[in-house]
Amino acid sequence: MRHILAALVSFALIHHAAAQNPAALPAGAEARAKSDLEADKKAVSWADSLALNDPAKTARVAAVISTHLRAIRDWHNAHPPSTVPAGINPVTGLPLSELDRQVIANSAQPKSYHADLMTGLRRELTEAQVEAVLDKYTVGKVPFTMKGYQAIVPDLTAAEATTILGYLKEARERAIDFKNMNQISVIFEIYKTKSEQFLISNGRNWRALYKSYTDSLKAKKAADAAAKAATTSR
Repeated sequence: MRHILAALVSFALIHHAAAQNPAALPAGAEARAKSDLEADKKAVSWADSLALNDPAKTARVAAVISTHLRAIRDWHNAHPPSTVPAGINPVTGLPLSELDRQVIANSAQPKSYHADLMTGLRRELTEAQVEAVLDKYTVGKVPFTMKGYQAIVPDLTAAEATTILGYLKEARERAIDFKNMNQISVIFEIYKTKSEQFLISNGRNWRALYKSYTDSLKAKKAADAAAKAATTSR
């Protein structure tokens, strides 16, 4: 846990210096120290959630995660959307949004960021534990999205489920190289589109399945509202 202790000390010293003489601080130093501390706390929390029962290993895992979080943040901050020329999305023909341009900028980061994280995690953890860390980063989007596909396609076959789960896991591993949930969601949308195209190529009428699913949700919502109104009027 030396990493987070160092961040705590650094933040305390910077905060004290700011109180004594704000003009003497480098621009953004306090914000940077606070961001470092937040990254370290998140990393420690995720490492602790694995219940490794080995403080030294837990600390090493936390350090690997924190290093990645900081690297992604620094690249993101140094490469705003304005660093990507305005243009069109070649798939839709629509102008690139600010989010599109930020995702493009972040996707140009050194491949070593990703490789160092995955190598560091796999050096210390089982594959199931690595997946648990990735799920923390992406707030459980893989199981949540998979559950959605199983609800939309009630007779999803085992082979179809395996293919779609593979796409979603690929999305999750790519998404850990992006800074916030908006960007992570963009990456997942790429693989959700691939999943839906796969189902269509497999003979599924995706549009009809999705409409049936949304219609059933609306019907249930209306039924629940009617039942609540009937109960209230008694």
